[in-house]
Amino acid sequence: MATTQVTPTRMELTRLKKKLTTAVRGHKLLKDKRDELMRQFLDLVRENMDLRLKVEEGIRAANKNFVIAKSGMSEQILNTALMAPKQAVFLEVESKNVMSVDIPKLEYKTRTADENDAYSYGFAYTSSDLDSAVKSLADILPDMLKLAETEKACQLMSAEIEKTRRRVNALEHVTIPETQESIKYITMKLDENERSTQIRLMKVKDMVLEDAHGYKEKEDLRYYEEV
Repeated sequence: MATTQVTPTRMELTRLKKKLTTAVRGHKLLKDKRDELMRQFLDLVRENMDLRLKVEEGIRAANKNFVIAKSGMSEQILNTALMAPKQAVFLEVESKNVMSVDIPKLEYKTRTADENDAYSYGFAYTSSDLDSAVKSLADILPDMLKLAETEKACQLMSAEIEKTRRRVNALEHVTIPETQESIKYITMKLDENERSTQIRLMKVKDMVLEDAHGYKEKEDLRYYEEV
C-alpha cells in the first residue's frame, strides 16, 4: 500500500514515473558530486595540515627572535622601533567556484615593492635578532593567508558535503522508495479496475445473450402453438 494518498489514475501514474526518472537521475548526480567533494575535501585537509605545521613553525621562530631581541634591547627602544611601520599590506578577496561551492581566494599587495620597507626603524639602536623576527613574520605572511584560505575552504566544503549527503539520503531512502511504492499501488489498482471492467462486460454479454436466446425460444413456441 502506498505510504501517501494518491489518486489511482493513468495521469497520476505518468506523473509519478517522470518524477521517479528525475529522482533517480538526481540521486546519481548528487552521489557523484558528493564523492568528488569528498575527494577534494581530503586533499584540502592534507594541504591544511602541512600549512598549519609550517605556519606554527614560522611563528615559533619569530616569537623566539622577538624574545631574544627584547632581552638585548630596552622595552622603550623596541616599542619605538615598531611604532610607525613603513610598509602596508592590502588584502583582496576573490572567490572561485568548486562544485557549486564559492571558495575564497586571498591575494595581498604591499604598498611598495621594496622588501626593506618591512623594517620601519633604523639599524643603529636595534639588534639583528629584531631584524630576524620581522623577516620571519614577513616570510610567513603568504603561508598564513594560504592557511586561512584553505581552512575556510574546508569549512565551506564540509557544509556542502553534509548538505549533499542529506539530499542523497532523502532521495535514496524516502523519495525514490515512496514513488516506487505509489507507482506499484496505482498499477495494481488500475489492473484491478481493468479486470473488474472485463468481468462486468462478460457478465453483461452473457445476460444479453441469455435474454436474446430466451426471447427466440418464446417466439418459436408461439409459432408452433399457432400452427
